[in-house]
Amino acid sequence: MPPGEVVVANDAIDFNRERPAWRLHRVPHVLSGLSEALDWQDTYPLRDAYEAFCRETTWGALYFAIGRTSPHDAECMSLRFQSLLHFWEPLESMRYLFSSPSAALTLRELVEKSCSWAMDAWCPGGVDSVRERLETAAERMSRATREDSMEAILRQLPRVLTLVRDLKHRESVADPSFQRQRLSTLDSAAFERVSGAHPGTLIETLYDWDHELGTH
Repeated sequence: MPPGEVVVANDAIDFNRERPAWRLHRVPHVLSGLSEALDWQDTYPLRDAYEAFCRETTWGALYFAIGRTSPHDAECMSLRFQSLLHFWEPLESMRYLFSSPSAALTLRELVEKSCSWAMDAWCPGGVDSVRERLETAAERMSRATREDSMEAILRQLPRVLTLVRDLKHRESVADPSFQRQRLSTLDSAAFERVSGAHPGTLIETLYDWDHELGTH
């Protein structure tokens, strides 16, 4: 692609459908078609293989790093960020539409908007460069112990709580001691699911905790 080309990087909103541009949201359409061909039976191995293939391509690496596609565990997100970092130089020559149809972003600005959650949770402060912070976050996620992930989650939860408006037991759910206790009781599979400290999975977890408090 010639330098300066526009890429629509939002995976939920297709800005200006009539505008000529490259569109990342087409990436999952292929997976949907493949899954349909399997009658939606046992699609997880297919999903994982398709993502692994896509991460070896420039646009696939970008899509899975900045998008909302599950899973979001620490190991998976580390692989996604590493793939994005591998293609950093060619991706820097493009401009991206992400949160606004008119404000074209640089790659650094795009990553800052879409991946700040990971950098804040896994590389809090100390490094100015977005690329260096993402590299640090990816490296720490790749070797994270359960305790490492718990600390990253606890750093992330105050931010996530600002995104959730209708908790019935907010004071209890916002208590760091309560959060740590609940995280410590999760079994391995449940903890792995939230281990990346991704906001989407943590919002679901907060609602689960809030519901459980209401049933006692």
